[in-house]
Parts: sequence; structure tokens; C-alpha cells
Amino acid sequence: MAVINFGSINVDHVYQVEHFVHPGETLASTHYQCLLGGKGANQSIALAKAGADVRHVGRINESDANFKQIMIKHNINCKFVACTESPSGHAIIQVTPSGENAIVLFGGANHEITAKDVMAALDDVKSNDWVLTQNETSAIDEVLKQAKEKGLKVAFNPAPMTESVKQLPVDCIDLLIVNEVEAQEISGHSDIDSMEQYFRTHWSHSEIIITLGKAGVCMLKKDRRIEVDAFVVDAVDTTAAGDTFIGFFLSAYSQHTDAKSALTRACAASALAVTQVGAAQSIPDEEQVNRFLAKHHS
Repeated sequence: MAVINFGSINVDHVYQVEHFVHPGETLASTHYQCLLGGKGANQSIALAKAGADVRHVGRINESDANFKQIMIKHNINCKFVACTESPSGHAIIQVTPSGENAIVLFGGANHEITAKDVMAALDDVKSNDWVLTQNETSAIDEVLKQAKEKGLKVAFNPAPMTESVKQLPVDCIDLLIVNEVEAQEISGHSDIDSMEQYFRTHWSHSEIIITLGKAGVCMLKKDRRIEVDAFVVDAVDTTAAGDTFIGFFLSAYSQHTDAKSALTRACAASALAVTQVGAAQSIPDEEQVNRFLAKHHS
């Protein structure tokens, strides 16, 4: 059972700042790091740390091949991560003392994935494999269509949310994972009850997970509504919280863990992630999550 993740690989330039830079202002940063990031890579690392067999499909500039090595060290199968001459996708991230972030993103090589790449990566899949994708790469429509043709389960995280998401073949999606803002943009509603009503009417073919930050998470599964509370922790950096949640949820759920237990594990993992600075390096491993859950359930 594998998860094939068609996902972005970004080089994150992270600057700690007193406040977000204003127009015309030159602001000194108190700290700088250059890190592996991108929603795709983060979700693959979270999946691997949660114990899943994960294959990543993506593109990166050949001069950044060390970032591919980092992924391989995390036990991610990178056979379909190709090196290219285009600049790698990258992000300029400002982080304030309260843990808020502001991000400028450049897609770069992430937008070079083609229908042919999708076909090659899905060539030897098994019927119980899952496909995961986000909204930071090209060929998402092809990923959804080809995965469905092969009878695979498809999880989609439409982040960052854009109008193009509404043009995708959404009937190919088995599991939609959104935060509150993304749920609002897809549904056109701002209160949770109306959002849920919208998804039940227009996305009845799919299971829906809406993450609600400090309010926890809810999942619409057939005619059920499953709720799990968030764990209370002191957050220092929320950068990869959503990616951590997705990786840990999908790892458990794809291995037939019941939905509520999978949601609880995912909430625990993302709670641990926000207590650490950074994206990929803030993602906990299975053992840390087990310890955290044991402590909170005792």
C-alpha cells in the first residue's frame, strides 16, 4: 500500500522579522534559514514520518539536488523526482515573533510536470494505493483523471486555493482536505453549517475534511459528521501544521484506521509541529506522536 504524492518541492528562505515588512520599508531580519519546503515535500515527509510507503513525483533544479537527498534520507522514494535546468520552486517567508507568516511563492520547476510524467509515475501502482496532490504543481487535472482511470483513491488538498481549482474534474476526488478559508472559497459560504450543507449537496461523491485551527477538525463521511478537538499547545510557528495533519491522517486512514482515530493522530501530530520552528523539520515522527497521545489520554 503506497501513497503516490504529486507535489511541489520548494527551497524555503525563512526570515525571522519583528513585523511584516511595509511598503517602502527596509527591515533587518534577526535570523535566516534556507530549508526544504513546499506543500508537496512537507506532506511526503509527514507521510514518511507517519510510517507510510510514499513515492514523490516532482521537479527540482539540478543545483538543488541536495534537497532531493534530504527527501531520500526521510525514506521517501524519489525515483520520479527529476532534476531540471529551470529554477526550483521557492518561497520567501517572513515569520513574526507571534508565529504568523507571510509568504511570496515562485512556482518554477514545479510547473513542469506533464501528463507523460503522471503516466510514468502511475505505471506500476496497486489497486489499493492512494494518490495525493495539492495546488502547487502543473498537470493536476491529469493526476486526478489518470488516478481515477486506474481505480485509485485520490486525496486532494487545494492549497494554495485559486480559481483554477473550480475547473478541475472534482468528481475524481475521494477525499478533499481543506482549511476554513479554502472551504469558504469553494463553497461561497462563511459559516460552518452552510459550508457543510454545500459539500453534502455538491460533493456527495467525496469525503470532506475541514480543519478549523484551534477549534479542531470535522469530517463529513457519507451521512456522518465526525468531530475531533484540537490539542492545546503553545504555538511558535504554524508553517507546516496543515501538511503534517494531512500526512499523518492519510498514513493512518490509507491503512484502514477508523476515521476518528486517524483524525486524532493527525491533530496530535500538527499540535506537535506548531511547537517547533520551521516547516519540514518541525514534523514529528510516529514515536513522538504516540508519546503525546499517551500523555493526553492518560
